[in-house]
Amino acid sequence: MSIFPFKRKELLTEAEKQQLVQAIRDAERLTSGEIRLYVESHCKYVNPMERAKEIFLRLGMGNTKRRNGVILYIALKDRQFAILGDKGIHEKVGSAFWVKEAELLVSHFSRNELIAGIDTCIREIGESLCRYFPFEGDDENELPDDIVIGR
Repeated sequence: MSIFPFKRKELLTEAEKQQLVQAIRDAERLTSGEIRLYVESHCKYVNPMERAKEIFLRLGMGNTKRRNGVILYIALKDRQFAILGDKGIHEKVGSAFWVKEAELLVSHFSRNELIAGIDTCIREIGESLCRYFPFEGDDENELPDDIVIGR
């Protein structure tokens, strides 16, 4: 959870969406883990982590076979975000990993590099998922790779 220092007039352009979907696909290519990106204008709660938990459940991310789903939640106009990993991945990487990823996002966002920050974060999460949950022959993509755009 953090506040980043700039505002955007639109959520994501088509080119940005394509870049980030490709980052998700690349990150998931060698893992059974699942990454979802949810972007909306305003956070419905004071704490963006609470909103991320709500979305995580609504998108069925807690139902993955190995409990290794991760959601990256961003409320652009409110300038907030949260990263939430399911039990399986959290037990492997620990709290320090999520703090590091949040700091990475803040670093990029402070330089007005929203898309580069999200892309890098997705890829780093994918590397951790690959390390702890490598792709096995029977793995399938359990969740869509598309970006969910809220209001």
